[in-house]
Amino acid sequence: MAAAGLVATVLLAACTVCLTSGCSTIGYYAQSVSGHAALMRAARPVAEWEQAPDTPPALRERLALSQRIRDYASSELKLPDNGSYRRYADLHRAAAVWNVVAAPDLSLKLRTWCFVIVGCVGYRGYYEQAAADREAALLREQGDEVSVYGVPAYSTLGWMNWAGGDPLLSTFIRYPEGELARLIFHELAHQVAYASGDTTFNESFAVTVERIGGERWLATQASPEARDEYTRYDSRRREFRELTMRYRGELDALYKGGDNSAIKRLKKEEIMTRLRLDYAQLKAERWEGFSGYDYWIANANNASFGVLAAYNELVPQFERLFEREGRDFPRFYAEVKRLAALPMAQRRATLAAE
Repeated sequence: MAAAGLVATVLLAACTVCLTSGCSTIGYYAQSVSGHAALMRAARPVAEWEQAPDTPPALRERLALSQRIRDYASSELKLPDNGSYRRYADLHRAAAVWNVVAAPDLSLKLRTWCFVIVGCVGYRGYYEQAAADREAALLREQGDEVSVYGVPAYSTLGWMNWAGGDPLLSTFIRYPEGELARLIFHELAHQVAYASGDTTFNESFAVTVERIGGERWLATQASPEARDEYTRYDSRRREFRELTMRYRGELDALYKGGDNSAIKRLKKEEIMTRLRLDYAQLKAERWEGFSGYDYWIANANNASFGVLAAYNELVPQFERLFEREGRDFPRFYAEVKRLAALPMAQRRATLAAE
């Protein structure tokens, strides 16, 4: 999974007009605005945290590391040089927001909610888990399969730079060094280019930047211990991604096939059973004592599988584009911004042809 989860443009959504019938507009906007405002109020400049006598030494070290990563993002990866990730907020909770995603019982296509400016997105973000759970319950009553997951960070796409930009958060500051770097690179990439209503394009681009940037950071800036730590972390993630994407492919083929609905549901259960057996075998053979993906597997459904594609589907195409642009970040970003301005069908066709 990508470190930051789906970028949650919660504040932007709250400042626009909901176009989806039945959307609880006033309540959703109120929690979005108040939640983001509280997060911004909690943020203080990193220098203040570093100088405060009651800041734990471990946090002080992580904040110093984050600023080296932030400097590297702009100097070496040519990502925006602004106030984002120059402040820190302790949220005293497990996630920045909780995203709700939903899909029909025989489809991996996520339900969408549409807003002016940001377009249609396949999630709704809530600053309180209880509110996300209530939304999930309503969607289940309508027959959807639903997933609720915590998001450690989100991007406001640069729109909040006037107010200090997006802050570092307690929800991710203690990530392994390589993962912390990737998360910061990922979220800053969202400030470079944004295609309205095309989550897969946006997330695949940000994942491409985080992967390239993360590899460079680890190779040139990190200690051997940090590289070893990240290698273990990333090895499990890659194996998990390979496993889940394989089963996602099976489900997608099943749903698009010619069987009737009853047969599809039976075959779906068989696929999910094999997924859990294969996961258990992978844990026993390769991940002794590691349980980080247990919750995902136990609750896997069409909604959680539907999220997977947004992170990875177009990454190979963006990687080819990066190579074609001579591995030059400014040229790469300029081409991605050009693509983001095209209509979706033309954008996808052009990217595929790169």
